[in-house]
Amino acid sequence: MLIDHYKNIEQSSQRMLQAAQAQDREGVARWEDVCAQQIAHLQRRASEESLPAPQRREKSGILLRILRNDAQVRSLMEPWSERLEPLLSLMPPSASRN
Repeated sequence: MLIDHYKNIEQSSQRMLQAAQAQDREGVARWEDVCAQQIAHLQRRASEESLPAPQRREKSGILLRILRNDAQVRSLMEPWSERLEPLLSLMPPSASRN
């Protein structure tokens, strides 16, 4: 079923988060590759079939959890980016285009 592909991606994103929490950069990269492959497969399948309404609601919850996992991974693996954001917001709009 198509929803199972979303669930598989969620599980892989959870494993990527666990690797990030352990500061295992190679593990994060490995799970990132797995997620990319799963997403490509899902995109092919989604073009051939659609989800019924109840599964579309479930899909929304899955996607939110994947996004939360991704944000946590980035925060753990790239903590400098969080410190950079306030500085970038101080730049005038024209400076950010250069």
